[in-house]
Amino acid sequence: MLSNKVALVTGSSRGIGKEIAIELAKLGYNIVINYARSKQAALETADEIKRLGVQTLVVKANVGKQDKVKHLFQQVDDTFGRLDIFVNNAASGVLRPVMELEESHWDWTMNINSKALLFCAQEAAKIMERNNGGKIVSLSSIGAQRYLENYTAVGVSKAAVEALTRYLAVELAEKDIIVNAVSGGAVDTDALSHFPNREELLEQAKDRTPAGRMVEKEDLANAVMFLLSDKAAMIRGQTIIVDGGISLLT
Repeated sequence: MLSNKVALVTGSSRGIGKEIAIELAKLGYNIVINYARSKQAALETADEIKRLGVQTLVVKANVGKQDKVKHLFQQVDDTFGRLDIFVNNAASGVLRPVMELEESHWDWTMNINSKALLFCAQEAAKIMERNNGGKIVSLSSIGAQRYLENYTAVGVSKAAVEALTRYLAVELAEKDIIVNAVSGGAVDTDALSHFPNREELLEQAKDRTPAGRMVEKEDLANAVMFLLSDKAAMIRGQTIIVDGGISLLT
């Protein structure tokens, strides 16, 4: 019965994470909303989702810290006693040229974007395997495979997410857990406001994308929802690129 199934979306107080959480709620999943800083946005998202007739749980946790990850999943287990879907969406990062990156910049970016997937997946798998498995989808970026200005630390962290997706897909398959990722082109969300060259990125995306328009957060949410559906059961360890074709251009 779907009415008691549970989905956790990290970084779901706003942006792409919120969009995915709402789509899952529309299907009847109870939703765990995770945030690190924006409590008010998280509570507003929870109210919006509750109106769709499902339960919500709001948990503050910086997923870059292992003790906070354990706290997050303990809250999920204590409240619902199960987890069916985990969407690894929370992301952060320092945007600097290579020669300006410091150790603290690197560690912050890798912890939230890469380490978080490993330890969240471990905790998710422990709960999921008690209820016939589940599905894990991460959000990546075309900067994992291609050069983007000022994107070194984030790009490398997202490349690690895509590699880890492949390893998790193989090793968690025996627990009936399906693991994939969705890689997006530039999307005009709050996260993009931190880019020093934001306007240039947006102009380039609008002008050069073969599809004739920029990628919207709904486009990424649609791809995630497909991978979370039973129709994608034989897609394992893959990163689906949703960029309107811009990465095909040299």
